[in-house]
Amino acid sequence: MTVVAFDFDGTLSDSEMTVLLGERCNVADEMAEITERAMNNEIGYAESLRERAALLEGLPESDATAAYEQVELRPGAADLIEALNTAGITTAILTGGFERGVAAALEREGVAVDHIVSNRLPLVDGELTGEVNGSLIEGTKDDALESLADDVGADLEETVAIGDGANDLPMLEVAGLAIGFEPKPAVEPHCDVVVSSMAEAREVLESNAVLE
Repeated sequence: MTVVAFDFDGTLSDSEMTVLLGERCNVADEMAEITERAMNNEIGYAESLRERAALLEGLPESDATAAYEQVELRPGAADLIEALNTAGITTAILTGGFERGVAAALEREGVAVDHIVSNRLPLVDGELTGEVNGSLIEGTKDDALESLADDVGADLEETVAIGDGANDLPMLEVAGLAIGFEPKPAVEPHCDVVVSSMAEAREVLESNAVLE
């Protein structure tokens, strides 16, 4: 059983959820700067995520929902996920981003994955608290991928990881096939192959007999 695990922000989607949320409370520039530092491995991912979440304290739920509704999949992403699902391959999204944004983007395209491992922004009295919780704050994507492979009876050597940023490095390093999607400079040396579109990603999967 093969497992294909995607990152979300920067990979399946060119939207950046925290920036979309930040635009709702005029902190998008600060968000983008923190995100870029984290993706280039200049600061720890957990620290960066907490800093970004803190900037969102007090954002009304209605504004958060509107931001999530702006999250979109890249061209060809839904088709690739559907092809993998049809082939009986276990599909997963492992993201430090937020479950509601991922779910909204998938639902809009009418596609689903088998597993989503993500984080959440808690609400109290209809507003974001400025906190963040979930398994991919301190937890890393290699552990998530290993756990998923165990659950479906696959060896890590049978897994594929597709990502772009520093927080994807752990899963890229342990996966049987590491695909960098326009990876950051610190990430590219750890990728077996680099792609810049979902069509190219599909070609790589076909050439490695993941997809027929």
